[in-house]
Amino acid sequence: MALVSFVIIIPHAGCMFHGVELAVRLAVMLRGKTMLRKRLEQTVRSWVEILVTRVPGLNSLSPNTLTCMTLVLTIGVVVLIVRGALLWAGVLFLAASAFDMLDGAVARTRRAATPFGAFLDSTVDRYSELLVFLALLIYYERTITGSPLITLLLFLAATGAVLTSYVRARAEALGLNGRGGVLERPERVLILGLSLITGWIVVGLWLLAILSHLSALQRSFQVWMRSRAIGSDGAERMPSIR
Repeated sequence: MALVSFVIIIPHAGCMFHGVELAVRLAVMLRGKTMLRKRLEQTVRSWVEILVTRVPGLNSLSPNTLTCMTLVLTIGVVVLIVRGALLWAGVLFLAASAFDMLDGAVARTRRAATPFGAFLDSTVDRYSELLVFLALLIYYERTITGSPLITLLLFLAATGAVLTSYVRARAEALGLNGRGGVLERPERVLILGLSLITGWIVVGLWLLAILSHLSALQRSFQVWMRSRAIGSDGAERMPSIR
């Protein structure tokens, strides 16, 4: 059994080291780019809001409807991945992610933002990412009869994505800023989509597995630093989330 695992893992060794090298380089490149990222997000957001106001009928849809459309399109991505149509799956995944920007833009232009809308958007985002990872797991199980390395990478990438979002949500529930990190959701979506389109899925999974957990650790460290100013008395009064 050990010999079989060794034989399966060896072909991916080059991708493993290549992925680690890319992850380290990308982490260095993204460090200190927070202001640039914010400016880019603001630019994209303004473009999307202009699109919403100019496309007929788009502004008539409710933000929650657009959010649910993201999940429906993601199910289509799952079907394409399982069937091996990775290129079209990547294209559709990036297109589906665009609805994640549209629902927020519609909510802002119509002044229809609600707490439940924000909750639904965040929940659908988590489901969308996890469904894609599940589809990739099924795809690799069917094509290469299961690989311990691929399974491990998918597990790390999925848990990293969830933990990065959880750290922020938990911090904000305590009244702290949990944003930041080298890899937020837009970067995760871009890496995953491009990995599907180019076929460099193993490299993409390495990037996601390493950088998403690095982001969660960065956010945790930032929360710890900010929480020190609160003091032990303030910490005892903070609510608990189960």
